[in-house]
Amino acid sequence: MEIAPPAARPLRRFGLEPNVVAMLATFLALGMGEELWVRFVPKYLELLGAGAAGIAIYGALRDLLDAVYPYPGGWLADRWGRRTALSVCALAAIAGYLICGIAPSWPWVLVGTVLAMAWSGLTLPAIFAVIGDHLPPGSRATGFGVQAILKRLPIIVAPPLGGWLIARYGLGLGVRAGIAVTIVLAFLGLWVIRRFFTEAARPPADLHGLGGLWREMAPGLKRLLIADVLARWAEGIPKVFIVLWVIDELGASSARFGALTALQMVTSTLAYLPLARLADRLDRKPFVLATFAFFALFPLALVALPAVLGALGLGAAFVVGGLREVGEPARKALIVDLAPSGARGRAVGLYYLVRGLAVFPAPLVGGWLWSLDRRQPFWVAGAVGIVGFLCHSLWGPSGAPHTPERSTS
Repeated sequence: MEIAPPAARPLRRFGLEPNVVAMLATFLALGMGEELWVRFVPKYLELLGAGAAGIAIYGALRDLLDAVYPYPGGWLADRWGRRTALSVCALAAIAGYLICGIAPSWPWVLVGTVLAMAWSGLTLPAIFAVIGDHLPPGSRATGFGVQAILKRLPIIVAPPLGGWLIARYGLGLGVRAGIAVTIVLAFLGLWVIRRFFTEAARPPADLHGLGGLWREMAPGLKRLLIADVLARWAEGIPKVFIVLWVIDELGASSARFGALTALQMVTSTLAYLPLARLADRLDRKPFVLATFAFFALFPLALVALPAVLGALGLGAAFVVGGLREVGEPARKALIVDLAPSGARGRAVGLYYLVRGLAVFPAPLVGGWLWSLDRRQPFWVAGAVGIVGFLCHSLWGPSGAPHTPERSTS
């Protein structure tokens, strides 16, 4: 008889299978640890002697790893199995945390980051694969909704605790204390995976190359990817300039910007579960369309609503930003529905690899537009988002859970 981890048992009320619960409990543990210190790494790099260029390299490295890690992560999940892939990635992350914690100079933090991001980057396809393996189509969006909440809960809870550690013990010791806690939690998560996760029977892994996998992917999944890339361009063009727009151009304080970010996060969190459960009962397409619509509306709202409504309009714009997540569980469930079961991990990895590489230049375009006119990144982003919305509206796949579109190859 399988026993769910005690901390994860309440999740079973949402129809989540024990393996999914074990995986989510592990991600919650590591997320709580990482969020204690990861947002303070630029200051930590500065303490270790990095200048602006070193900090920029760190940011670019994280973006690059986010783009390229999913495909090899999917290959590991399909070739070695979900349990082994999760375990190996946890061990790699622990090694990365340790290197970051004992780093004598800032380049060592970059080395540690390459390993530490194995958890958040390489395991992304495994998350999708585990939910696809263990949950029926009518429960997948709910599973992704719970996963999204547990991913964001550490962002709400842990950074203030990490800030307290730094305030009490100083930057260097405070960050290292947070890393030490993360290592303990990572070993706890590894134990949960080894103790409670049982590998599911699945079709033999199809290990064709990238070209063969791309040809095997369902046409609907490719159409979803095109619309998703456009939506992420709408996000990426103005992303790094939002804080400058709000503080420098609109005159909000740093504290108010933090409160607006929290408002956005709370809006997202409140929307996840009820809409995810609806997406498990209805066609997924309207929920995905809603997400793409809010991706287009958020940059437009940041410019238009404060001009009309002042401070109230700025708050409303960040609520719109939070609503970008309303269809994310449905979109992720649709990816799993459409992915070939024999190569589910690698199909998800290829999806995110293509998306990441396609969207990677968006901030550079945003910087060029910002240099021309500080409103331009937001107007252009909104226009690109509208194109993405229209693409999915006209050509995007339907995704009723009981009739998922599959590849015929």
